[in-house]
Amino acid sequence: MPRILITGAAGFLGSHLCDRFIAEGYEVVGMDNLITGDVRNLEHLFPKQEFTFYNQDVSNYIHVSGPLDYILHFASPASPIDYLKIPIQTLKVGSLGTHNCLGLAREKGARILVASTSEVYGDPSVHPQNEEYWGNVNPVGPRGVYDEAKRFQEAITMAYHTYHGLETRIIRIFNTYGPRMRLNDGRVLPAFIGQALRGEDLTVFGDGSQTRSFCFVDDLVEGIYRLLHSDYPHPVNIGNPSEITIRDFAEEIIKLTGTSQKVVYKDLPKDDPTQRRPDITKAKEILGWEPKVARAEGLKITYEAFKQLPDEVLYKQEHRDFERYVRK
Repeated sequence: MPRILITGAAGFLGSHLCDRFIAEGYEVVGMDNLITGDVRNLEHLFPKQEFTFYNQDVSNYIHVSGPLDYILHFASPASPIDYLKIPIQTLKVGSLGTHNCLGLAREKGARILVASTSEVYGDPSVHPQNEEYWGNVNPVGPRGVYDEAKRFQEAITMAYHTYHGLETRIIRIFNTYGPRMRLNDGRVLPAFIGQALRGEDLTVFGDGSQTRSFCFVDDLVEGIYRLLHSDYPHPVNIGNPSEITIRDFAEEIIKLTGTSQKVVYKDLPKDDPTQRRPDITKAKEILGWEPKVARAEGLKITYEAFKQLPDEVLYKQEHRDFERYVRK
């Protein structure tokens, strides 16, 4: 039975990855300090012999006894509310946390995949974004703590690959959605659905002409699985190239939820990307991967999951914070 460590295991993506690798016959070691993760995302796995959980901060140290074949490094705040509330921790997990994971991979002789992001492209001047584009990032702007943490993460990962010969993989994740997202984390999809469920008007920043491309979580997990088992060490975009304006997306959510709310417009936050769409040519050619789940189908699944959330989550104070932060 191959053995894999997944950091950020209690988060949205991490918990889905735990499910997938257990289903594939792996022994999974999950690790999370729960600063943004939720242990409830993993409760269904606790009775399984092939799953172990460590409440541990990878920025401080990592210890895993026994052999490891693979490491997935997904520990990081990933929403604007989070990385602007805890900027130092965001920078540390992208730098010190990644360094610790790479050191562990070297010690164990494990292959490591690190989770980077489309945010390395910043507010792009190239559209769609391909892996050869170096980005347009403001290192001292409000999003810099996240963007630069991820850019450093890629740099140190490639350094370990070239200097130590470590088997490394780098995924650049574009906007992803699905069950287990935190409803009130400030990202556009859960923000819109949360507002609709609470009977609030949907807030669009700017004129709504900025675009995003949304990938359903099952498609993303498939891309991660294929990349991990590929022999390609350089960054690969994984996302859905189906692009939509934020204004049109708000209207889709209103139609989906059957609410009577309207769209209200507020000032665009600083450094908010105007366009976001992945060029997935490499993923198609190298991994044989492309997304399968249409947005309409994925949104229905996600909405049904959000409707099951208790009122204390739906009306949590956190949802009132998102307008004060940059929305991803």
